[in-house]
Amino acid sequence: MMLKLSSLALASLVTASSTFVTFSDAKAAGCGRASWYALHSRTASGERMNPNLLTAAHRSLRFGTKVKVTNANNGKSVVVRINDRGPFIRGRVLDLSKAAASNIGMIRSGHAKICYEVIG
Repeated sequence: MMLKLSSLALASLVTASSTFVTFSDAKAAGCGRASWYALHSRTASGERMNPNLLTAAHRSLRFGTKVKVTNANNGKSVVVRINDRGPFIRGRVLDLSKAAASNIGMIRSGHAKICYEVIG
């Protein structure tokens, strides 16, 4: 009897857990402010930061996730790959590489209101 109850409880837990949304999935799309950076240090993923690549930092999305970022001020978009953690400034949702920021026209201002969505 105890074995049946444990199996049933385990089956219920597995079924229920498949419906939970992870923190990363919950942040799969949104709007906020973004800034850019052009360092040559190591990223949280272990690779060297290259300002000429289309990359970005996000607090929780998995490394390698592709994200479409759109500048809300001008409608320009770019697809970036998450390879770092951050930003660590309150109110910001992404830190973009210099190349990504250039593609959406936010180099001069240093930051911009953006919307983003995970595409892969």
